[in-house]
This record gives sequence, structure tokens and C-alpha cells, in this order.
Amino acid sequence: MASRTDEVIEQSLANKIDTERTSGGPSDVEKQCDNNVKSQSTTDSIFNSLGVLDRFLAVWIFLAMAIGIILGNFVPNTGPALQRGKFVGVSIPIAIGLLVMMYPILCKVRYETLHRVFRTKEIWIQIAFSIVVNWIIAPLLMLALAWAFLPDEPELREGLILVGLARCIAMVLIWTGLAGGDNEYCAILVAINSMLQMVLFAPLAVLFIKIISHSHDTISLSYSVVAQSVAVFLGIPLGAAIVTRFTLRKLTGPAWYDNVFLKWAGPWSLIGLLFTILVLFASQGRQVVHQIVSVVRVSAPLIVYFVIVFFCTLLITYKFGFGYKVSATQSFTAASNNFELAIAVAIATFGADSDQALAATVGPLIEVPVLLGLVYVVKLVAKRVGWCEKRYGTHPKHLQTVR
Repeated sequence: MASRTDEVIEQSLANKIDTERTSGGPSDVEKQCDNNVKSQSTTDSIFNSLGVLDRFLAVWIFLAMAIGIILGNFVPNTGPALQRGKFVGVSIPIAIGLLVMMYPILCKVRYETLHRVFRTKEIWIQIAFSIVVNWIIAPLLMLALAWAFLPDEPELREGLILVGLARCIAMVLIWTGLAGGDNEYCAILVAINSMLQMVLFAPLAVLFIKIISHSHDTISLSYSVVAQSVAVFLGIPLGAAIVTRFTLRKLTGPAWYDNVFLKWAGPWSLIGLLFTILVLFASQGRQVVHQIVSVVRVSAPLIVYFVIVFFCTLLITYKFGFGYKVSATQSFTAASNNFELAIAVAIATFGADSDQALAATVGPLIEVPVLLGLVYVVKLVAKRVGWCEKRYGTHPKHLQTVR
């Protein structure tokens, strides 16, 4: 809750904007916004100074996808070998990749200052907005698209519905970081979605598939499957990151932790991402190629879903006057999905060779390249419209954009 002094300062700044605009001169807030936009442009120019892994990430991702498909189709028994060992319903190599991918990102979150965030009214508004988008609008949109594109394929439709219900708790941290979003805020949303996922995923799946869609399949979704997936893929790296951050900062000092450890750990996140993508495509490559018609039919509603959810969320947050970092975080959180949970539940419920499992598998195959493209698109949009960071208050009038 803002103090009385903060309210007075905020009102004074708002009056100053109006006064200086009337006189034709730029306000300090407008100058600050201009500096933020210039800073955004400067951030884009830093591209040339990035390491090889970061600079050509798109190339590495598509290369990992291509190598995975080639291995899955031309190296005998690649898929079965990768799927042989399971850990909470997911192949062990994919589980390892996800844990390696998430740990460095969570190490960057400033847990020691997170309690201050919850003191503001604004954060609760943004959390409520995120819950509505993630747990009401997005699943209903996926349900509608599944019926619109797959009216004659109930099994594929059910797999898509599972994808729409599984809110992302892993790769969204990658996309948010690449887009220059708010890592701390993203960690908060991930934690909230994880808790809600354990409570809401199973009953919503039964509601959407069994009741609304009138499925004749016997659906038995276990809360333990969902809870185990969340506990493993969020709980383990989160707990390790918290222990690492507080222990190393105390033993070595904040400067060493930020300048040495985080720089060493950072690339492992992208390495984990590339490894996960390669294993995923290798394990499912043969199935994807042999059922290409089904894959194409499932891909169409997924692409429409990602684009609609992302840009609608981005537009609404822009109109509400959210800063770029929070808006990017909201948009990627809304558009991303928890593919490891959707695949695990589909396999556990319908079987590994079911069309539901195939549809759930296609999810990340489409999500990865689409959301990677949206990372570049959102940066371009922010630069074109002069999207600056919000500095004062929550009303859009406090967000001045440079035309």
C-alpha cells in the first residue's frame, strides 16, 4: 500500500506533466520515458556483444529441432530408448533438461526482496489479471479452437484441451528472460500457477472433456500425477536456487555471486533448453513424420491459440498502462503451456500411443518456434511504439510514450 507521501509525490508529478504539456515543454516524466525508450534501443544494440549461444539462439533451436527429427527417423530405436526411463511420467533425459534449464533462471530471482512486492496494490491487480487470463480465458479459447478445427477428431481434441489447461511453469522463464521481461514477477506468477495447477487441473480437465465435450472415454485424472509434476519441475530447481542464492551470497558476498556465479550459471539455462528440444524431437520424430496429417491438423489451432492469447494480452496490458517488462511477462505467461504435464497426463490417462498423447506432444513442437518468434516481435513492437517503463502510479496517463 502506497504511503501518503508517495500519493502526494505521484499527484505532484501528474500535475507537472499537465502543466508542462500545456506550456509546450516536455515533462521530467516524459524525458525519463524517452530515456527508457533509448535504453530499450541500446539494449537491442547489445545484441552484437552477446556470446555465440545467445546471439544465434534461434539458429541453435531450429538446429536442435532438425537434428532431433533426423535422429528419431534415421537412427534405429532412438525414440524407444529415450522414452525407456520415466520420471513422474516424463522421460528421464527431458526431466534432466528441464531441471538444468530452470535452475540458473531461478538463481537470478531476488528472493530477499520479494516480500516488498506484495505490499503494493498494483501487484495484486496484476496477479488477479493473470489468474483470469490463465485459468478462464485461455482454457476456454483452446476448447473453442479444438472444437472449431477438430470437430471430427475427439481424441486429438482432448489432447489439445489438456495442453490448454496446463499453465507453463518452466519455459516461460526462458521466454520472459529473452524478451527482457520481469524475472521476479515471472517467478511469482509461476509459483501461483503451480499451486493453482495442483488444485484446478484435474477437475477442469474432467469438466472440459467429460462434461462439456461429452466424451465417452473413461477419464481418471489423478491429483498425484499433477502434484508430482509440479513438485519436481518447479519444486526441485526452486528449492536448489533459493539455497544456492542465500548460501553463496552469505559465504562469498553479493558481488561475487552476481558477477561470477550467475555469469557462469547463465548459459546452462539455454543449454538445458536446447538439450530438452533435441531430446523431445528425437523421441517423437518418427511419430510426427508418420502421422503428419494429424500433426498438421493439431498445429493449426495451436498457432492460432498462441498468437491470439499473446497479442490480446499484450494489447490489454498496454492499454492498461503496464510497463513493458510486466506486459511482456504477462503475455508470455498467458501464451505458454506446461507441455511436460500435458504429455505426462495424456500418457498416464490414455496411453503412450493414443491420439491424445500425440496432440499433447505436438504442443511443444509448435510452441517453441512460435514463442521464440514472438520474443523478437514483442521487442520490435516495443521499439516501434516507444513503449517505456511505467514509473508512477497505475493509470495510463502516467505512461507517456514517445511518438
